[in-house]
Amino acid sequence: MPYWRLSAVYFCYFAVVGAISPYWGLYLDATGYSPTQIGVLSAIPMLTKLLAPNIWGAWADATGQRLNIIRLGAAGACLCFAAIFVGQGYIWLIVVLLSFSFFWNAILAQFEVVTLNHLASQPQRYSRIRVWGSVGFILTVVLLGYLFELIDIRLLPLIIFIFLCGIFFSTLSLPEEEQKSQRPVKGSFLALLLNRNVFLFFFILTLLQVSHGVYYTFYSIYMESYGYSRTLIGLFWAIGVVAEIVIFIWMPAILQRFSLLLLLQASLFLTALRWAAIACYPELWGLMITVQLLHAFGFGVSHAVAIEFVRRQFGSSAQGQGQAFYSAVCFGAGSAVGALCSGLLWELKPSWAFVFSIGVVVIALLISHKRFFKGFSLVLHSGAYVERP
Repeated sequence: MPYWRLSAVYFCYFAVVGAISPYWGLYLDATGYSPTQIGVLSAIPMLTKLLAPNIWGAWADATGQRLNIIRLGAAGACLCFAAIFVGQGYIWLIVVLLSFSFFWNAILAQFEVVTLNHLASQPQRYSRIRVWGSVGFILTVVLLGYLFELIDIRLLPLIIFIFLCGIFFSTLSLPEEEQKSQRPVKGSFLALLLNRNVFLFFFILTLLQVSHGVYYTFYSIYMESYGYSRTLIGLFWAIGVVAEIVIFIWMPAILQRFSLLLLLQASLFLTALRWAAIACYPELWGLMITVQLLHAFGFGVSHAVAIEFVRRQFGSSAQGQGQAFYSAVCFGAGSAVGALCSGLLWELKPSWAFVFSIGVVVIALLISHKRFFKGFSLVLHSGAYVERP
């Protein structure tokens, strides 16, 4: 099993995420884009996530050439992103991000399958490989925070491009897989999706991701406006990911003890508190560190609940489609809507964007009341935990 070669892909992939998530908004701000334009440019990769992963996934299932598709995606992402060095115009950057994110979205979902295929009968070893993605994210966030105190943040695209090349060359080192095409699964996916309870569950998770739009798009800009250094802002982001890692370690025991509904409601409530604290008391650095720990619930617990929910409700016949729908709609559409709305509100008054996020989470919390899920297995305690995708 090519442990280090698989780990290298995860490391480089999430190093790119670690460069983009905290610093892309700061880069766009330094380049002279307005808050509305920043919101639009941040939403584009999320919007392409609605369609692109499904296209790449269908192609991979039909041909069985998963690794070659990953390499194509990595190469395409490199080439398309390199176009950012040609020009910085608003329309040009929209075109660059649309093309880049289309190829970028070909990588992770298919690479998860490749990794699990290599693990074969040892799926429990997945976390030992996947952890290098978290390591890549944390190191990148912290080191770039320090580095951008010394150099111009407008060098960010060059750093991202280097990590993108790292993904491509890491995939070239992997051994070829046996090609196995699969017939499309004909299941009751649509019927399950139209179930009232399933629809409400996905709607709640979509609202949760909408509320994260202001965080992923403007958090670094917001904290910098209150005098925080980029080194400290990077540490804030890293603290959130460390909390996420810790909660994932404990999730098997937590899922055995508490219902999915209770965990979902706790995540929504604590996320609302997090946005309120950031909106009202950004100057209290100790509080800002504390609320970053709540990322363990806003992403970690809610994501684990979603993965387990899909496993229980969709069964083996529609499992892949259920996970893809969760990723595309909840993360893709939800995050894109959040980024766009926060960009528009930020133009008027930054605090309004956080008020919007709080309101969205409160609505999701009200919808999550158990009376909306009468007789629904969402409240069951049983069921084994499924690793984070």
